[in-house]
Amino acid sequence: MDNRWGDIRHLIIDMDGVLYRGNTLLPDTPAFWAWLTGRGMGYQLLTNNSSRTPEQYVAKLAGMGIQVPAERILTSAQATALYLRRLAPEGARVYIIGGAGLTDAVLGLADAAGKPLFVWDKSRPDYVLVGMDTNLTYEKLKIACLAIRAGARFIGSNPDRTFPSEDGIVPGCGAILAALQACTDVAPTVIGKPEAAIFELAMARLGAQRQTTAVLGDRLDTDVLGGHNAGLATILVLTGVTTREEVAASPVQPDWLVENLGELIAKWVDK
Repeated sequence: MDNRWGDIRHLIIDMDGVLYRGNTLLPDTPAFWAWLTGRGMGYQLLTNNSSRTPEQYVAKLAGMGIQVPAERILTSAQATALYLRRLAPEGARVYIIGGAGLTDAVLGLADAAGKPLFVWDKSRPDYVLVGMDTNLTYEKLKIACLAIRAGARFIGSNPDRTFPSEDGIVPGCGAILAALQACTDVAPTVIGKPEAAIFELAMARLGAQRQTTAVLGDRLDTDVLGGHNAGLATILVLTGVTTREEVAASPVQPDWLVENLGELIAKWVDK
């Protein structure tokens, strides 16, 4: 890294493909985590994967030997819930395709008296919210399709068509969105990366400024593009879904490209 990286004091870090693949910690992650925390670098873990709650991510990381408080984790599910809270009136009916991360974030919203803001309704929802769902069924797609065709607002937590697992590259939320768009001719409103708002929310949590913040991720279409959209420096690692050949052919380019987190540590130079 050149000396301008000495200005970076905050990192917004993706998880899938950067820290781990599926349930397997990547080899350089322990050294990177020691480096990150040892130098007092501010960080926010920002994931487009909406299937888990922050607390579930805390437990997952702890099982890999990485200790992270829940407030250091921001998911596209949380961002989607915040968006819906600004958009929808109290009592709005919602249907959700997604894991506990998205359902808990949305249905857990309540007013000052503890009354839920939104109501689950699969027969005539006002909003169809879609996140990553590893238990996706035809019935879920059918319910969502009928609701969207009847006028329900279609919202996606993130556009990731794939994500890295121990088995290889597998379908992500974007693949579900594509199926629903194909059968409804309606494009979803997408909340997560690469939209700038979710990065700005992460920076607000950090108390960070643009000039002191970099995005660290494994995807050109969400991490790097999202960093560009938010006016942030970007670092791409090749341990997730992106290959060096794809980088060479892409109009979206990271500020820095490294093979893995070990190379990132080795090349980082302070002023």
